[in-house]
Amino acid sequence: MLDLTIIIPNYNTLGLLRQCLASIYRHTAGISFEVIVLDDNSDDGSAGMVAAEFPQVHLVRNKENLMYAKNNNLGMKMSVARYACLLNSDTEITSNSFHALVHFMDTHPDAAACGPRLVNPDGTTQHCVRTFANMRMMILQGLNWHKLFPNGAVSKSYYAQAFDYSKEQLAEFIGTTAFVIRRSTWEQDGMLDELFPMYQVDLAYCYMLMRKGRKLYYTPSAEVIHYGSQSVNQHAKRGLQQQHKGFIDFSDHYDYFGSSSITKQLVRWAVGIRYGIKLMELKFSKDKRVIKGPGAPKLEDAQRAAEHNKSITS
Repeated sequence: MLDLTIIIPNYNTLGLLRQCLASIYRHTAGISFEVIVLDDNSDDGSAGMVAAEFPQVHLVRNKENLMYAKNNNLGMKMSVARYACLLNSDTEITSNSFHALVHFMDTHPDAAACGPRLVNPDGTTQHCVRTFANMRMMILQGLNWHKLFPNGAVSKSYYAQAFDYSKEQLAEFIGTTAFVIRRSTWEQDGMLDELFPMYQVDLAYCYMLMRKGRKLYYTPSAEVIHYGSQSVNQHAKRGLQQQHKGFIDFSDHYDYFGSSSITKQLVRWAVGIRYGIKLMELKFSKDKRVIKGPGAPKLEDAQRAAEHNKSITS
């Protein structure tokens, strides 16, 4: 078997995808690997670019939008490797990160999955680690409490600001921007939950692993640049709607805040209020991104990445 399958779903990020693929082949050495790109019916020429410039890539051309979870699951089904890395198309590799991640998994047989250090374009650490928040913490975060009190409990707990990104350690919840999964994990415990096409799918997967007693690690032995949600920001209003529907579905399906109908209705109301606040932010704020918060890329860096992608594709 190969050591690693790198799975990259793509939707209209031609320029960033080209940069991502070039960086993978430029820096990856010492392991056997394959790359699978699942193009989600892009209309910017992404699939044609991959076919012409990276013929070694296994290219899947979707005739309709399958979305994030289904595309990654299809990639894992196609994989002929010991590990799979779910990788966003708006990432860039600057060193032999995949060799380091394979080595980490080989030397940590108890690890079901792991995530590397994500960095913003300016070199600062991106906060990819979260904790499983209680209802109070989730509501306060939705009310932007972390903005009013950046050093308060919400920022420190929900965004795990006390997490030491310089140390290898166990983590509760890591985003799937660059997420390495052991084959036995997806074969025995399952793949991504397709109830969540795009949003909260990483939350649901990490929560499932935790409930089954599996170990999830963060490792600083590898770094990946992440330009920040360049696919989902293309349709921000729709993204916000899907994001908040994901919160409700997660509460309903996993009984995260409790199994009673009253509790679930309270969650629906709270999510509805949060959704209204986020829509107001989208309308009046200069920052039109769907996903943002402490440790995210600066707005100007995300805008430059979007312009970079646009200029290459035009």
